[in-house]
Amino acid sequence: MRRSALVHQFSKLLTAARRYPPQTDPEAASAPGDSPILSSVVEPDRTETSSRSIGAEAHRDLPAIAAEGLVADYLELLKRSLTATVHQDAYISRISYDRLSLDPSSWHPRRRIAHLVSWALRRRHWELARRCPHEALEQGRVRPLIGETMVGVARLDNLQGCIEQVVHGSVPGDLIETGVWRGGASIFMRGVLRALDVSDRRVWVADSFQGLPRSDGRYAADAGAKHHRFADLAVPLEVVKENFRRTGMLDAQVRFVPGWFRDTLSGLHGERWALIRLDGDMYESTMEALETLYPQLSVGGYVIIDDGSLAPCRAAVDDFRARHGIEDPIECIDWTGFFWRRATR
Repeated sequence: MRRSALVHQFSKLLTAARRYPPQTDPEAASAPGDSPILSSVVEPDRTETSSRSIGAEAHRDLPAIAAEGLVADYLELLKRSLTATVHQDAYISRISYDRLSLDPSSWHPRRRIAHLVSWALRRRHWELARRCPHEALEQGRVRPLIGETMVGVARLDNLQGCIEQVVHGSVPGDLIETGVWRGGASIFMRGVLRALDVSDRRVWVADSFQGLPRSDGRYAADAGAKHHRFADLAVPLEVVKENFRRTGMLDAQVRFVPGWFRDTLSGLHGERWALIRLDGDMYESTMEALETLYPQLSVGGYVIIDDGSLAPCRAAVDDFRARHGIEDPIECIDWTGFFWRRATR
Protein backbone atom coordinates (compact mmCIF):
# COMPACT_ATOMS: atom_id res chain seq x y z
CA MET A 1 0.00 0.00 0.00
CA ARG A 2 1.51 3.34 -1.03
CA ARG A 3 2.45 5.74 1.75
CA SER A 4 0.21 8.47 0.32
CA ALA A 5 -2.76 6.08 0.23
CA LEU A 6 -2.13 5.07 3.84
CA VAL A 7 -1.98 8.68 4.95
CA HIS A 8 -5.29 9.31 3.15
CA GLN A 9 -6.90 6.32 4.90
CA PHE A 10 -5.56 7.45 8.28
CA SER A 11 -7.20 10.81 7.67
CA LYS A 12 -10.56 9.16 6.88
CA LEU A 13 -10.47 7.05 10.02
CA LEU A 14 -9.54 9.96 12.26
CA THR A 15 -12.34 12.03 10.71
CA ALA A 16 -14.82 9.21 11.41
CA ALA A 17 -13.58 8.93 14.99
CA ARG A 18 -14.17 12.63 15.60
CA ARG A 19 -17.89 12.18 14.86
CA TYR A 20 -18.34 11.05 18.45
CA PRO A 21 -16.36 13.30 20.81
CA PRO A 22 -15.50 11.77 24.19
CA GLN A 23 -17.70 12.65 27.14
CA THR A 24 -16.39 13.97 30.42
CA ASP A 25 -19.19 12.90 32.74
CA PRO A 26 -17.40 11.75 35.92
CA GLU A 27 -20.04 9.10 36.67
CA ALA A 28 -18.44 5.73 37.32
CA ALA A 29 -18.59 3.24 34.47
CA SER A 30 -21.49 0.83 34.55
CA ALA A 31 -21.25 -2.88 33.96
CA PRO A 32 -22.39 -4.00 30.50
CA GLY A 33 -26.07 -4.73 30.14
CA ASP A 34 -27.40 -8.23 29.77
CA SER A 35 -27.97 -9.16 26.15
CA PRO A 36 -30.85 -11.49 25.34
CA ILE A 37 -28.59 -13.25 22.85
CA LEU A 38 -25.54 -13.52 25.12
CA SER A 39 -27.63 -14.87 27.98
CA SER A 40 -27.47 -18.30 26.35
CA VAL A 41 -23.69 -18.26 25.93
CA VAL A 42 -21.63 -20.69 27.98
CA GLU A 43 -18.03 -19.62 28.21
CA PRO A 44 -15.22 -22.16 27.87
CA ASP A 45 -14.00 -23.50 31.18
CA ARG A 46 -10.52 -22.03 31.03
CA THR A 47 -8.58 -19.19 32.55
CA GLU A 48 -9.63 -15.83 31.11
CA THR A 49 -6.98 -13.91 29.21
CA SER A 50 -7.02 -10.60 27.46
CA SER A 51 -8.60 -10.30 24.03
CA ARG A 52 -5.23 -9.31 22.60
CA SER A 53 -3.41 -12.41 23.87
CA ILE A 54 -6.29 -14.67 22.85
CA GLY A 55 -6.25 -13.21 19.35
CA ALA A 56 -2.52 -13.78 19.05
CA GLU A 57 -2.84 -17.35 20.31
CA ALA A 58 -5.66 -18.11 17.89
CA HIS A 59 -3.40 -17.56 14.89
CA ARG A 60 -0.03 -18.14 16.47
CA ASP A 61 1.03 -20.13 13.39
CA LEU A 62 -0.04 -17.37 11.00
CA PRO A 63 2.97 -15.14 10.27
CA ALA A 64 2.53 -11.38 10.46
CA ILE A 65 3.39 -11.17 6.78
CA ALA A 66 2.58 -7.57 6.04
CA ALA A 67 1.68 -5.98 9.36
CA GLU A 68 4.74 -3.77 9.69
CA GLY A 69 5.25 -0.05 10.04
CA LEU A 70 2.48 2.11 8.63
CA VAL A 71 0.48 -0.92 7.53
CA ALA A 72 0.36 -2.29 11.08
CA ASP A 73 -0.54 1.13 12.48
CA TYR A 74 -3.27 1.59 9.88
CA LEU A 75 -4.87 -1.78 10.57
CA GLU A 76 -4.69 -1.24 14.33
CA LEU A 77 -6.41 2.13 13.99
CA LEU A 78 -9.03 0.55 11.73
CA LYS A 79 -9.76 -2.10 14.37
CA ARG A 80 -10.09 0.50 17.11
CA SER A 81 -12.32 2.67 14.99
CA LEU A 82 -14.66 -0.15 13.95
CA THR A 83 -14.99 -1.51 17.50
CA ALA A 84 -15.40 2.03 18.96
CA THR A 85 -12.52 1.39 21.38
CA VAL A 86 -10.68 4.36 19.88
CA HIS A 87 -12.94 6.65 21.92
CA GLN A 88 -12.19 7.77 25.45
CA ASP A 89 -15.52 6.48 26.74
CA ALA A 90 -17.38 3.31 25.76
CA TYR A 91 -21.17 3.29 25.64
CA ILE A 92 -23.98 0.82 25.21
CA SER A 93 -27.70 1.50 25.03
CA ARG A 94 -29.18 2.23 28.45
CA ILE A 95 -32.33 0.32 27.50
CA SER A 96 -31.72 -2.67 25.25
CA TYR A 97 -33.61 -1.99 22.02
CA ASP A 98 -34.32 -5.65 21.35
CA ARG A 99 -36.42 -5.95 24.49
CA LEU A 100 -38.91 -3.46 23.12
CA SER A 101 -40.31 -6.26 20.96
CA LEU A 102 -40.61 -8.88 23.69
CA ASP A 103 -43.73 -9.79 25.61
CA PRO A 104 -44.18 -7.02 28.19
CA SER A 105 -46.42 -9.07 30.47
CA SER A 106 -43.57 -9.89 32.84
CA TRP A 107 -42.15 -6.35 32.99
CA HIS A 108 -41.97 -4.41 36.23
CA PRO A 109 -43.92 -1.12 35.92
CA ARG A 110 -40.70 0.90 36.13
CA ARG A 111 -39.20 -1.14 33.30
CA ARG A 112 -42.31 -0.56 31.22
CA ILE A 113 -42.02 3.20 31.78
CA ALA A 114 -38.31 3.11 30.94
CA HIS A 115 -39.00 1.36 27.64
CA LEU A 116 -41.74 3.80 26.74
CA VAL A 117 -39.40 6.72 27.48
CA SER A 118 -36.63 5.11 25.43
CA TRP A 119 -39.01 4.48 22.53
CA ALA A 120 -40.27 8.08 22.62
CA LEU A 121 -36.73 9.47 22.67
CA ARG A 122 -35.62 7.30 19.77
CA ARG A 123 -38.47 8.61 17.67
CA ARG A 124 -36.89 12.03 18.18
CA HIS A 125 -33.37 10.71 17.41
CA TRP A 126 -32.25 10.72 21.05
CA GLU A 127 -30.66 7.80 22.82
CA LEU A 128 -30.40 6.75 26.46
CA ALA A 129 -26.91 5.36 26.97
CA ARG A 130 -24.61 4.25 29.73
CA ARG A 131 -20.91 3.70 30.01
CA CYS A 132 -19.43 0.24 29.93
CA PRO A 133 -15.86 -0.99 30.47
CA HIS A 134 -13.65 -0.80 27.40
CA GLU A 135 -12.83 -4.45 27.98
CA ALA A 136 -16.43 -5.37 27.17
CA LEU A 137 -16.06 -3.83 23.71
CA GLU A 138 -12.57 -5.19 23.16
CA GLN A 139 -13.74 -8.71 23.97
CA GLY A 140 -16.91 -8.42 21.86
CA ARG A 141 -19.28 -9.04 24.77
CA VAL A 142 -21.72 -6.15 24.12
CA ARG A 143 -23.26 -4.33 21.19
CA PRO A 144 -21.68 -0.87 21.13
CA LEU A 145 -23.88 2.18 20.83
CA ILE A 146 -21.46 3.44 18.19
CA GLY A 147 -18.96 1.47 16.17
CA GLU A 148 -19.53 -0.80 13.20
CA THR A 149 -18.82 -4.20 14.76
CA MET A 150 -19.43 -6.07 17.99
CA VAL A 151 -16.88 -8.86 17.34
CA GLY A 152 -14.11 -7.37 19.47
CA VAL A 153 -10.40 -7.03 18.85
CA ALA A 154 -9.33 -10.68 19.17
CA ARG A 155 -11.62 -11.81 16.35
CA LEU A 156 -10.39 -8.98 14.14
CA ASP A 157 -6.80 -10.00 14.95
CA ASN A 158 -7.63 -13.53 13.88
CA LEU A 159 -9.38 -12.32 10.73
CA GLN A 160 -6.32 -10.30 9.77
CA GLY A 161 -4.03 -13.27 10.31
CA CYS A 162 -6.19 -15.59 8.20
CA ILE A 163 -6.38 -13.08 5.32
CA GLU A 164 -2.63 -12.53 5.40
CA GLN A 165 -2.09 -16.27 5.30
CA VAL A 166 -4.32 -16.93 2.27
CA VAL A 167 -2.78 -13.97 0.43
CA HIS A 168 0.79 -15.01 1.21
CA GLY A 169 0.00 -18.65 0.39
CA SER A 170 -1.80 -17.76 -2.86
CA VAL A 171 -4.93 -19.61 -1.76
CA PRO A 172 -7.41 -18.81 -4.55
CA GLY A 173 -10.78 -17.23 -3.91
CA ASP A 174 -12.69 -14.29 -2.50
CA LEU A 175 -13.72 -13.46 1.07
CA ILE A 176 -17.30 -13.56 2.33
CA GLU A 177 -19.10 -12.76 5.55
CA THR A 178 -22.63 -14.06 6.17
CA GLY A 179 -24.36 -11.94 8.79
CA VAL A 180 -22.70 -8.52 8.95
CA TRP A 181 -24.75 -6.30 11.34
CA ARG A 182 -23.36 -2.80 10.66
CA GLY A 183 -20.68 -4.17 8.35
CA GLY A 184 -17.62 -3.71 10.56
CA ALA A 185 -15.89 -7.07 10.05
CA SER A 186 -16.51 -6.91 6.30
CA ILE A 187 -15.12 -3.38 6.22
CA PHE A 188 -12.05 -4.68 8.01
CA MET A 189 -11.68 -7.50 5.46
CA ARG A 190 -11.64 -4.92 2.68
CA GLY A 191 -9.18 -2.81 4.67
CA VAL A 192 -6.75 -5.70 5.04
CA LEU A 193 -6.87 -6.41 1.29
CA ARG A 194 -6.17 -2.73 0.61
CA ALA A 195 -3.27 -2.68 3.08
CA LEU A 196 -1.79 -5.72 1.32
CA ASP A 197 -2.25 -4.15 -2.13
CA VAL A 198 -4.58 -6.97 -3.20
CA SER A 199 -6.75 -5.97 -6.14
CA ASP A 200 -7.83 -9.36 -7.52
CA ARG A 201 -10.02 -10.52 -4.63
CA ARG A 202 -13.48 -9.34 -3.63
CA VAL A 203 -15.27 -9.04 -0.30
CA TRP A 204 -18.86 -10.33 -0.37
CA VAL A 205 -21.27 -8.91 2.21
CA ALA A 206 -24.26 -11.22 2.71
CA ASP A 207 -27.12 -10.33 5.01
CA SER A 208 -30.89 -10.01 5.00
CA PHE A 209 -30.43 -6.40 6.18
CA GLN A 210 -33.74 -7.06 7.97
CA GLY A 211 -32.45 -8.84 11.05
CA LEU A 212 -32.57 -12.58 11.66
CA PRO A 213 -35.23 -14.89 10.21
CA ARG A 214 -38.20 -16.26 12.11
CA SER A 215 -37.72 -19.98 12.68
CA ASP A 216 -39.73 -21.94 10.09
CA GLY A 217 -39.74 -25.15 12.10
CA ARG A 218 -37.27 -27.07 9.92
CA TYR A 219 -34.60 -27.20 12.62
CA ALA A 220 -35.36 -28.25 16.17
CA ALA A 221 -32.32 -26.36 17.45
CA ASP A 222 -34.02 -23.09 16.48
CA ALA A 223 -37.31 -23.89 18.22
CA GLY A 224 -38.39 -20.94 20.31
CA ALA A 225 -35.72 -18.65 18.87
CA LYS A 226 -36.58 -14.98 19.26
CA HIS A 227 -33.73 -13.45 17.27
CA HIS A 228 -36.18 -12.05 14.72
CA ARG A 229 -37.56 -9.79 17.44
CA PHE A 230 -34.24 -8.05 18.05
CA ALA A 231 -34.85 -4.83 16.18
CA ASP A 232 -31.34 -3.47 16.68
CA LEU A 233 -29.92 -6.39 14.65
CA ALA A 234 -31.82 -5.19 11.57
CA VAL A 235 -29.45 -2.72 9.92
CA PRO A 236 -30.62 -1.55 6.47
CA LEU A 237 -28.42 -2.07 3.43
CA GLU A 238 -28.16 1.70 2.90
CA VAL A 239 -26.71 2.14 6.40
CA VAL A 240 -24.12 -0.60 5.86
CA LYS A 241 -23.12 0.89 2.51
CA GLU A 242 -22.74 4.28 4.15
CA ASN A 243 -20.45 2.75 6.78
CA PHE A 244 -18.30 1.35 3.96
CA ARG A 245 -18.29 4.70 2.21
CA ARG A 246 -17.41 6.68 5.32
CA THR A 247 -14.34 4.51 5.98
CA GLY A 248 -13.25 4.67 2.34
CA MET A 249 -13.96 0.99 1.61
CA LEU A 250 -16.90 1.20 -0.79
CA ASP A 251 -15.48 0.28 -4.18
CA ALA A 252 -15.66 -2.27 -6.99
CA GLN A 253 -14.07 -4.98 -4.80
CA VAL A 254 -17.10 -5.04 -2.50
CA ARG A 255 -20.26 -6.97 -3.45
CA PHE A 256 -23.49 -6.95 -1.45
CA VAL A 257 -25.81 -9.96 -1.29
CA PRO A 258 -29.13 -8.81 0.26
CA GLY A 259 -31.78 -11.34 1.25
CA TRP A 260 -32.37 -14.43 3.38
CA PHE A 261 -29.55 -16.95 3.08
CA ARG A 262 -31.94 -19.68 1.98
CA ASP A 263 -32.80 -17.56 -1.06
CA THR A 264 -29.49 -15.91 -1.96
CA LEU A 265 -26.42 -17.99 -1.10
CA SER A 266 -27.18 -20.70 -3.64
CA GLY A 267 -26.78 -18.02 -6.32
CA LEU A 268 -23.07 -17.81 -5.43
CA HIS A 269 -22.43 -21.42 -6.41
CA GLY A 270 -19.99 -20.45 -9.16
CA GLU A 271 -17.75 -18.40 -6.86
CA ARG A 272 -14.59 -19.63 -5.17
CA TRP A 273 -13.71 -18.80 -1.58
CA ALA A 274 -10.46 -18.38 0.31
CA LEU A 275 -12.21 -17.37 3.54
CA ILE A 276 -15.78 -17.66 4.77
CA ARG A 277 -16.83 -15.96 7.98
CA LEU A 278 -20.18 -16.99 9.49
CA ASP A 279 -22.05 -14.80 11.96
CA GLY A 280 -25.66 -15.98 11.75
CA ASP A 281 -26.37 -16.97 15.39
CA MET A 282 -29.00 -19.57 14.45
CA TYR A 283 -28.79 -23.20 13.31
CA GLU A 284 -30.55 -22.38 10.05
CA SER A 285 -28.32 -19.43 9.17
CA THR A 286 -25.15 -21.35 9.99
CA MET A 287 -26.16 -24.54 8.16
CA GLU A 288 -27.37 -22.67 5.06
CA ALA A 289 -24.03 -20.89 4.82
CA LEU A 290 -21.94 -24.01 5.34
CA GLU A 291 -23.93 -26.14 2.89
CA THR A 292 -23.76 -23.57 0.10
CA LEU A 293 -20.31 -22.02 0.60
CA TYR A 294 -18.05 -24.75 1.99
CA PRO A 295 -17.99 -26.88 -1.21
CA GLN A 296 -16.34 -23.93 -3.02
CA LEU A 297 -13.81 -23.23 -0.25
CA SER A 298 -10.27 -23.74 -1.55
CA VAL A 299 -7.85 -26.08 0.18
CA GLY A 300 -5.87 -23.88 2.55
CA GLY A 301 -8.85 -21.58 3.03
CA TYR A 302 -10.45 -20.73 6.36
CA VAL A 303 -13.85 -21.13 7.99
CA ILE A 304 -14.41 -18.66 10.83
CA ILE A 305 -17.41 -19.06 13.14
CA ASP A 306 -18.34 -16.04 15.24
CA ASP A 307 -21.08 -17.57 17.42
CA GLY A 308 -19.53 -20.80 18.60
CA SER A 309 -20.80 -20.39 22.14
CA LEU A 310 -24.42 -20.23 20.98
CA ALA A 311 -25.79 -23.76 21.15
CA PRO A 312 -27.76 -23.71 17.85
CA CYS A 313 -24.79 -22.39 15.91
CA ARG A 314 -22.38 -24.90 17.42
CA ALA A 315 -24.86 -27.73 16.78
CA ALA A 316 -25.02 -26.76 13.09
CA VAL A 317 -21.23 -26.79 12.83
CA ASP A 318 -20.96 -30.15 14.60
CA ASP A 319 -23.68 -31.69 12.41
CA PHE A 320 -22.12 -30.35 9.21
CA ARG A 321 -18.61 -31.55 10.07
CA ALA A 322 -19.89 -34.98 11.08
CA ARG A 323 -22.03 -35.35 7.95
CA HIS A 324 -19.12 -34.50 5.65
CA GLY A 325 -16.38 -36.24 7.63
CA ILE A 326 -14.44 -33.03 8.31
CA GLU A 327 -11.65 -33.65 10.82
CA ASP A 328 -9.59 -30.49 10.40
CA PRO A 329 -8.76 -29.29 13.93
CA ILE A 330 -10.81 -26.44 15.39
CA GLU A 331 -8.93 -23.61 17.10
CA CYS A 332 -10.51 -21.19 19.57
CA ILE A 333 -10.18 -17.44 19.05
CA ASP A 334 -11.79 -16.13 22.21
CA TRP A 335 -14.78 -16.86 24.43
CA THR A 336 -17.09 -17.46 21.43
CA GLY A 337 -15.21 -17.47 18.12
CA PHE A 338 -13.38 -20.40 16.55
CA PHE A 339 -12.00 -21.38 13.14
CA TRP A 340 -10.44 -24.15 11.12
CA ARG A 341 -8.37 -24.41 7.96
CA ARG A 342 -9.44 -26.71 5.16
CA ALA A 343 -6.69 -29.27 4.61
CA THR A 344 -8.20 -31.51 1.94
CA ARG A 345 -11.04 -31.79 -0.52
